[in-house]
Amino acid sequence: MSAEAADPGAPLRRRSRPRIDLRRLGRVALRGPVSRDRLPDAISHVAEAHRAHHPDADLTILRRAYVLAESSHRGQMRKSGEPYITHPLAVTLILAELGAETTTLTASLLHDTVEDTEVTLDQVKEQFGDEVCYLVDGVTKLEKVDYGAAAEPETFRKMLVATGNDVRVMSIKLADRLHNMRTLGVMRPEKQARIAKVTRDVLIPLAERLGVQALKTELEDLVFAILHPEEYEETRALIAAATGPDDPLETIADNVTHTLRDAGISAEVLIRPRHFVSVHRVRRKRGELRGTDFGRLLVLVGEDADCYAVLGELHTCFTPVISEFKDFIAAPKFNLYQSLHTAVVGPEGAVAEVLIRTHRMHKVAEAGVVALGNPYAQDPAAAPQSEPSDERADPTRPGWLSRLLDWQESATDPDTFWTTLRDDLAQDREITVFRTDGGTLGLPAGASCVDAAYAQYGDLAHTAIGARVNGRLATLSTVLSDGDTVQPLLAQDTASGPSPDWLDHARTPAARIAITGWFSDHPDEAKPDLETADATGPGTRGEPAAATEREAPARSRSGPRPTGVVVDDPNAQVRLAGCCTPVPPDELTGFVVRGGAVTVHRRECPAVAAMQEIGRAPVVARWADGEGRESDAGCRVTLVAESFGRPRLLADLTEAIATADAAIVSATVEPPSEQRVRHTYTLRLPDAAGLPGLMRAMRDVAGVYDVSRAQHPAPAG
Repeated sequence: MSAEAADPGAPLRRRSRPRIDLRRLGRVALRGPVSRDRLPDAISHVAEAHRAHHPDADLTILRRAYVLAESSHRGQMRKSGEPYITHPLAVTLILAELGAETTTLTASLLHDTVEDTEVTLDQVKEQFGDEVCYLVDGVTKLEKVDYGAAAEPETFRKMLVATGNDVRVMSIKLADRLHNMRTLGVMRPEKQARIAKVTRDVLIPLAERLGVQALKTELEDLVFAILHPEEYEETRALIAAATGPDDPLETIADNVTHTLRDAGISAEVLIRPRHFVSVHRVRRKRGELRGTDFGRLLVLVGEDADCYAVLGELHTCFTPVISEFKDFIAAPKFNLYQSLHTAVVGPEGAVAEVLIRTHRMHKVAEAGVVALGNPYAQDPAAAPQSEPSDERADPTRPGWLSRLLDWQESATDPDTFWTTLRDDLAQDREITVFRTDGGTLGLPAGASCVDAAYAQYGDLAHTAIGARVNGRLATLSTVLSDGDTVQPLLAQDTASGPSPDWLDHARTPAARIAITGWFSDHPDEAKPDLETADATGPGTRGEPAAATEREAPARSRSGPRPTGVVVDDPNAQVRLAGCCTPVPPDELTGFVVRGGAVTVHRRECPAVAAMQEIGRAPVVARWADGEGRESDAGCRVTLVAESFGRPRLLADLTEAIATADAAIVSATVEPPSEQRVRHTYTLRLPDAAGLPGLMRAMRDVAGVYDVSRAQHPAPAG
């Protein structure tokens, strides 16, 4: 199957298999099965395509599957007037040309038998085994999915659960949809539009995610023709007008071929025409199309190292367009795609885009997971499993699909699941970031350190306090770029939770669902923050917002707790101010805030003077036991560390804090300024007596030149 323009009249610039005449196949199929010693004529083309990818394939099972499918569908007709058997034959041919293995092709021939005939799953299992039965059952469940708008949320959840356990099920479904789209012309226009919209919104993004570009591109063109017929016709006319003997890509391709031959690099140089939607996108981006915009050069080599050798020769002998260079070999895309992308300037200033890949990379680029064979084939050298398991671990499953299956279990609300799925599939670009242990994380473009933390640590990311990006300290809201190295930093206080602000920075379904779920399980955790915002907002009883908003960290997440502080009103709720985090034996002063609670500050805190200037009456406050000791709950303190920037600084500081038996409640790291970094930690100590030792330990960290208690300045005026 060609991955190029879907128009059967569009010229191809490479050899391709002619499209099979399905009406002729229908007549052949009506003759019934043939003798057992030879392959039926109706599937000889499938066998030919299959043997091209798998020379040693056993075709006996295909013959038996065809005989069962033909006999069970006999008498059934498609709306186009063809015998129904032509549909499973066409679907199987699509998969065979993509390189699918024999089990997938067998299931493809049988994929409608259980749904539309008297054949049962037990019969399929008895005649063809567990794997074929599993695939047929999965496709049958998909056929029952109602694509109507009202049914979308829950039915698509079921669809993903059914197919996610074996990507071959989705491969068969995509090939099935492609053949149905090819023959959609017999249906009413409104039904064509409905099917095309579902194909556009869900199935095409899934094809992209599975890396099956050959299916994706033709589906795009077919949807384009149905939903945007005028633009489709304009694009078709442009492609037809550009077809001629004077193709600038031909000249550049010849130059590239001679250049690589002279360099001793064995390579095949092809011209790869753009499909209709690709041409349309280029036209919208650039306005007026150039002669080289209707295709790209494809260079195929034998080994990975040859790809970089080709790149070196092209950049040496031609003028490269550096901004167009992308290396998807060192960092493959989320859908298994690998290639080097570049662009070079040819004769007379013509710019040609060039794709460089090995033959295997090209196969995977075209067919995605279909080209990777049977993921469950047993390795003869591997030890057999002691116990069978219903869980099917698919080694070819892309990481995004595993993540999707994980978060769909967490999204208990179907509407939330559907909205999140649509948003996730709408992400047409992913980035790859590197972990410090050498692993990688695939994230959508625009993802932040919050997303990286949840992608790497799951629910443990609730305790995240910051991150290191490319060796530099960064806030959790930092947006990541392709190729960044990220190291999320977690607090030792496992009881802490996320901040509501994280939802503003989370882009991945996993992060958003985990954060939302945490607050659903802890409904009281966000209340102190909301109370503070209400009590301390600008204009509220004249209280300075900048000073009182800093009280929030001491009250958030944990709710009311023992403070070890006594005030004149024994029934008042007492809170320690986050701006100065008093600890024994600090001298104290309190102020009543909205709701009758008393916020207690260190006497020298700038907020105290600001409160008195606006006429707020102080409240007498003292430590409970009179000896400067807090209760068994321990004490909180906010420390500010001033340091010079260096590698592993944050790691060394957090290690010093942990050694002093202190727990990090929250932390912020300001962007470096003139190689200096300012860290602010809110810590919980078991005893205030350990504070001096903690501050000494932090000062002893290399690069730290000062550690002090927090003294947030009061606002002017």
